[in-house]
Amino acid sequence: MAAGWAAADMPGQHGRTALVTGANSGIGFHEALELARKGAHVLLACRDAGRGQAARAAIVGEVPAASVELVELDLADLDSVARLAGRLLDRGGGLDLLINNAGVMAVPRRQSTAQGFELQFGTNHLGHFALTGRLLPALLRCPGSRVVTVSSLNHRMGSVRLENLQSERGYGRWRAYNQSKLANALFTLELDRRLRAAAASTLSVGAHPGYSRTGLQNSGPRLGGGGGTFARVMGLATRFLGQPAARGALPVLRAATDPQAHGGDYYGPGGLGEGRGSPRKVRYAETAHDEQLAGRLWQVSEALTGVRFPGLPGSAQPRP
Repeated sequence: MAAGWAAADMPGQHGRTALVTGANSGIGFHEALELARKGAHVLLACRDAGRGQAARAAIVGEVPAASVELVELDLADLDSVARLAGRLLDRGGGLDLLINNAGVMAVPRRQSTAQGFELQFGTNHLGHFALTGRLLPALLRCPGSRVVTVSSLNHRMGSVRLENLQSERGYGRWRAYNQSKLANALFTLELDRRLRAAAASTLSVGAHPGYSRTGLQNSGPRLGGGGGTFARVMGLATRFLGQPAARGALPVLRAATDPQAHGGDYYGPGGLGEGRGSPRKVRYAETAHDEQLAGRLWQVSEALTGVRFPGLPGSAQPRP
């Protein structure tokens, strides 16, 4: 496709079911909107029912024929993940597209999920790891289904510290965020390897939105009353430097729908530094391709969440 890929270039999505986490705002909202505009039945997976209902009303207001359904999901609670997956699997249908989009960023002080994991790692990585594993049977039922996991430019600055994944021995807001985004990248590529090994038609694809104007830059710093000057600076920088959320959604939408996409591909803005611009294939940092690290992280994630991926090969034993 041409370098100026836009939402209008998406193929029709009629007859397809898509689930988007964090669909009530930011790039997740625009992902859901454009998928619905193209005819998909879109499940808006949201933690806050009121905000989810408002997002659904906004989508239907713009696309009156939209098929949009609100489902409750709190990625910081693995019980919520299990409940949602159980309800969807009980329906007996398939899932054509899972967009692991929701996230939290730069939480000022260490906080924990319902199961006691550090909030950013637990939400951004473990919640989506568990959701993907639990929904895998529905994805495998649909030929050509996709899992799109949203990472960040910040994954390049991340390191996964297996001995301190929960930041119990020293916490830094950006260190924890960068680790979670590198974990997203490692997960995307490891899932791709396992799907290939199983000869599955499901694709695992990655994307990042560049520097986009969303609520993410404000919501994380304000958690726990830790906003102040930092939150204001983040808000001003994003307002003047970030691209609109609708533009930030385009790399994710391309990863989700481009017929030329392959498992393991990674999409981001094509402009200077990948901060903004039309979506194109970009490259993960070299650390994201570390298969030994990815295998160990997978094993630890299975142990922490209690979730296995049915139908995929088990974790290889890491080399000493």
